[in-house]
Amino acid sequence: MKDVIRIVFLSQEKDGRSCCDHARIVEYVERALTGERVALDYVADPFLATHVPHLVLLHHNSPDPSYEECVATVTRRWPDVPIVGVIGEQGCVDMLAQDLPAALRDFIVCPLDGRELALRVRRVLSQDLSPARCTSGHTRRVRINSLVGESAIFQAQVEKIPLFADVDAPVLLQGETGTGKEVFARAIHYSSARKDHAFIPINCAALPDQLFENELFGHAKGAYTSAAHEQGGLVLEAEGGTLFLDEVDALNSYAQAKLLRFVQYREYRPLGCSRTKLANVRIIAASNLDLRQAVANRQFREDLFHRLNVLSLVVPPLRDRAEDIPLLAKRFLQRFQRADGQGPRQLSDEAIQKLLRHVWPGNVRELESTVQRAVVMCASATIQAEDIECAVDTSRSLSLNGSLRAVKNSATMDAERAYLVKTLVTFRGNVTHAAKAAGKERRSFQRLLRKYGIHRESFQQDGTGPMGTYPPPLHQPFDGHA
Repeated sequence: MKDVIRIVFLSQEKDGRSCCDHARIVEYVERALTGERVALDYVADPFLATHVPHLVLLHHNSPDPSYEECVATVTRRWPDVPIVGVIGEQGCVDMLAQDLPAALRDFIVCPLDGRELALRVRRVLSQDLSPARCTSGHTRRVRINSLVGESAIFQAQVEKIPLFADVDAPVLLQGETGTGKEVFARAIHYSSARKDHAFIPINCAALPDQLFENELFGHAKGAYTSAAHEQGGLVLEAEGGTLFLDEVDALNSYAQAKLLRFVQYREYRPLGCSRTKLANVRIIAASNLDLRQAVANRQFREDLFHRLNVLSLVVPPLRDRAEDIPLLAKRFLQRFQRADGQGPRQLSDEAIQKLLRHVWPGNVRELESTVQRAVVMCASATIQAEDIECAVDTSRSLSLNGSLRAVKNSATMDAERAYLVKTLVTFRGNVTHAAKAAGKERRSFQRLLRKYGIHRESFQQDGTGPMGTYPPPLHQPFDGHA
């Protein structure tokens, strides 16, 4: 089946660990899955899992409505991962048989019998990997642990990664500062056949113009006065792997000319060397500028642009995928947990809404810094809105380039998106209530959600607590036209 079968045992109950004998479950499952290794992780929250599992064991003491909410949460987190219910009370079997949540693939009753559990795990995994399921035409969403986001605009770019990883053609990543271009570059590298070789990032903006050729290609002994020894460059260091050229737009015309032939033919000549060498590297370049516009402004060589732009990927800014902000914030919250186990463990609804209202000009990097700062400064278990320090100016700056109509359209669309996100957060993804608050018919409201690629499921993370105060309906229904 797989090199390692990853199983997550998910339980928020205090007796979850008592019914989960880690060593015994692993032993029995490995026996049932001959030749496979099993990794079992025990977590209380699906967002605490460090890897995408192949199967989830969802423990709960009774099949009350909260259990269905747990199932729904796991399904939203991992839509393609099968779930096996682990029910804590023997008397619930009859009730479960009638009201079994549709998302559960199977269930078993505590105390766990290792042999029975292993058989059920083997059956579920065999079904999940059968040829019929793989060729049924069902589109499976690409999951890469380092890339967090469920929005349509973000997933559209993530789905390109397996395609790009299968070839060696150059890739050009474009996006604003802080959107995660290097994370995408690493995802492409570690999804490719080059994953066992080096990934070498180069900040082109930090390389002095006169040292670019030496840093990239190296030099021979005696190439210049202080060259006492032969030295390989970063290209040699990346041999067999990937060379990531970050901020490639910062290179001057001389460096761009030197890079041109190397990108196309992988040929280079170290300083002071009379022989040309051939490199076995993959090239991924990134820029926070629109390189097409830079070419039009004669700031970037057109021939180099076309050599780099064989495969293209645009990383969207955080403001265009606002529904991913709660997911990212929770991921960062877990990453920055204190070593002593104290400090904040969750975000309040008000804190999440404050994060959603901010524009995030620094994108994901700014959000990461903001959450880290809140973890350091907050002494309680829950981060409140007042614990989050965002930039003072949260207003969205308008670009005044283009016609008045274009600027008005852009401003209107920004306001619509912000309003939709705010309303869905308030009503936790309930479209009926959100549409009523907005003064729209449900069908019209859903059309607007589709227009902006917003999925209501992304706002159903927190199912407890009262709903907040919703924004007042607009006096004139918004339809995207200025």
